[in-house]
Amino acid sequence: MAKSSKKAPKRAAKPARKAPAAKPARDALLQRIADALERLAPAATGGADFTAADAFVWQQNGRKLIPVPRVSRVDMGLLKGIDQVRDILVENTERFATGLPANNALLWGARGMGKSSLVKAVHAGINAALGKKAGLLKLVEIHREDIESLPDLMTLVRGTPYRFIIFCDDLSFDADDTSYKSLKAVLEGGIEGRPENVILYATSNRRHLLSRDMIENERSTGINPGEAVEEKVSLSDRFGLWLGFHRCSQDEFLAMVDGYVSHYKIPINAETLRREALEWATTRGSRSGRVAWQYVQDAAGRLGVKLG
Repeated sequence: MAKSSKKAPKRAAKPARKAPAAKPARDALLQRIADALERLAPAATGGADFTAADAFVWQQNGRKLIPVPRVSRVDMGLLKGIDQVRDILVENTERFATGLPANNALLWGARGMGKSSLVKAVHAGINAALGKKAGLLKLVEIHREDIESLPDLMTLVRGTPYRFIIFCDDLSFDADDTSYKSLKAVLEGGIEGRPENVILYATSNRRHLLSRDMIENERSTGINPGEAVEEKVSLSDRFGLWLGFHRCSQDEFLAMVDGYVSHYKIPINAETLRREALEWATTRGSRSGRVAWQYVQDAAGRLGVKLG
């Protein structure tokens, strides 16, 4: 039989296998992804050594408390012209420090009249009076821009054997700022409520913590103006104590200056002191404890007296 002239078809050549991706490169990519996710995730709230100091500053980025070994404060006896509000805040803080019910406090009013100085002085005075229990009352300052992290701070201090004054200086809110809602929830609302070992003290130049323009805008643009305004101003209602600080008289201003001069033993006669202090206040356009202290610093520097 004759052989077929047709040749058997050739089999198609198999495509060459691709070399597997290098494992080190893949691991490096996965590590970069994990690092990026870690940076995006909120920082975990770390523990705190509450024995390190009596005062701390809350750091939002690290969700931790930074000890303050030496607090910048004024002696209670040097705070003049605020006797009534001083006594109220001292009594409220004493009750809180001893485990009795006490109110959150809003210290509002004229600038430079000793609002923040009073909070720090009261904390120091109560701790000194606690005797063997000294150090159980802690002062924690939270900055205005960190208010949204207040729930994390509450989680950190809740259930500890210490009692905490959470202090926010110069607290106020502007238009388009919604962080005040976080503060409202912590003060009284929320499912957990405020921890029983925590009280909040805030200072502000505004009684309702919100600018007049902000309130008027709500009144003019809201569907129900009354409800819109109520929702805004209800924040200050969460503070059980409203302590007003008003501009001091000339006699009160001079009493503040005299107190500082006597305390630091600055050698200046009464007539010169009165004349210079009033002239200083006139050039500043106001009379307040802050202006009095600024004059005393100037006088002490000119006369070679160190303060501290």
